[in-house]
Amino acid sequence: MGGAMSFSKWVFVVFVLHLLNPCPVRFSYGSSSSNGLSDIPKKLLNFAKRQELVGWMIGIRRKIHQNPELGYQEFETSQLIRSELDKMGIKYKHSVAVTGVVGFIGTGEPPFVALRADMDSLPLQEMVEWEYKSKIPGKMHACGHDGHVTMLLGAAKILQEHREELKGTVVLVFQPAEEGGGGAHKVLEAGVLEKVNAIFGLHVDPNLPIGEVASRPGPLLAGSGFFEAVIGGKGGHAAIPQHSIDPILAASNVIVSLQHLVSREADPLDSQVVTVAKFQGGGAFNVIPDSVLIGGTFRAFSKESFTQLKQRIEEV
Repeated sequence: MGGAMSFSKWVFVVFVLHLLNPCPVRFSYGSSSSNGLSDIPKKLLNFAKRQELVGWMIGIRRKIHQNPELGYQEFETSQLIRSELDKMGIKYKHSVAVTGVVGFIGTGEPPFVALRADMDSLPLQEMVEWEYKSKIPGKMHACGHDGHVTMLLGAAKILQEHREELKGTVVLVFQPAEEGGGGAHKVLEAGVLEKVNAIFGLHVDPNLPIGEVASRPGPLLAGSGFFEAVIGGKGGHAAIPQHSIDPILAASNVIVSLQHLVSREADPLDSQVVTVAKFQGGGAFNVIPDSVLIGGTFRAFSKESFTQLKQRIEEV
């Protein structure tokens, strides 16, 4: 857990470097350039290495981890965020998308650049026994959002300490309900990002060594949707299927047809996914049910492909 916080420390520094330095950042601090730009990342890194800052961040993450809250229920998490922003003297809007918080650092003028962290936990039981284990049965921060909130608060502290050097405004977005609740959409609907020119977000990754931050050109994460369908038939005895309309057989054909949407209709160079993950129907081995429920998820990298998949799933 301490390693995760070390990773967090370096990650939010990367954000800050890009916000304060308009030129590409080179992570080599052996010399100082004539325009003095290399002094900015060096100063920020030195600030981030302060033990009191690291200890403060570790404490915040542990508090959030012990008190996980599901989407749109992040009241204590929101209160903690607002309390820390108050201590830093950072102005913010509250009750954005129910429990969300949006803060502002800088001149209040363009350009507006946003940093975003999600806040909600998952409905899972934490099975690992350790000192800062979740105190809420059936809820835990299994996806790292406790770390995300902590990193954004850490970035906020660094930015607030160097706010006189900002040439615009940094918008801090603490978003609720990332885990399937559509929190990002509600934040957009609230209108708090209308002036934002760019937004940055990240996710912790246990597969990366501590101290590394990774990305790649182009789309990195797909848009996702879900679907459910009830396939209706006519129930009856399994020994006389000719008197029934078998919804299980019909649903099976639907599932096979859905797989063709990607394997035979999608461009092989345009990654898409359709997965049927739910199939519910029947309660006895010798009775054909009246109906079957199927459901699943679909994902695509472009809006066009996503819309096409949605349309074709409905048609199938």
